[in-house]
Amino acid sequence: MPPARAAAPPDGPPGPLLVLVGPAASGKSTVGAAAATALGVPFVDADAAGERYYREVGWDLDRLRGRIAAAGRVAAEREWEPARAHAVGRLVADHPGAVLALGAGHTTYADPALGSAVAGALAGAGAVVLLLPAAGRHEALRVLRARSVASKGTDWVRDGHDFLAGWLDDPAPRALATHVLVTGDEGPARTAERVAAIARDGTG
Repeated sequence: MPPARAAAPPDGPPGPLLVLVGPAASGKSTVGAAAATALGVPFVDADAAGERYYREVGWDLDRLRGRIAAAGRVAAEREWEPARAHAVGRLVADHPGAVLALGAGHTTYADPALGSAVAGALAGAGAVVLLLPAAGRHEALRVLRARSVASKGTDWVRDGHDFLAGWLDDPAPRALATHVLVTGDEGPARTAERVAAIARDGTG
């Protein structure tokens, strides 16, 4: 699969060395941490580090949980979008040279303006790699669902909305990506090797 866009040139704006994107349970955190170790650079997981940036615009996870209880998961996620987009911009700016993993919600937006803002922020990254467990939609969704249930105890279906399918089907992560890696049956260590190679020299 060809990359959707070119990687940032070496003399381009400073940003993370590498950004990993993809649906929930695609392996971003595990692979990112291993790749960062191999590269000798910091690893930053947006799901763990994002709350300080959400708070800059009046959000935190307690407020999100409150809005979910009051309005439902779908509506609350839409309300939370500006905070997620803000966090991406700040994470990119604050972590030059790092490996950054973005949770699925940080690249999927109902508001096109927010999606464009995130694309602009990620343009300064050395490479953006989309991780997928399989090339076909049906198999990819099956694997992601099984992993999510096993690791998080959730199938990501909320209020009649299938978030996992939505993240997988969203064209935005592919448009953001400079490389798409289909991991198949390979282990996380091998995927991390491939990701680190991309960060080093733009090949994979």
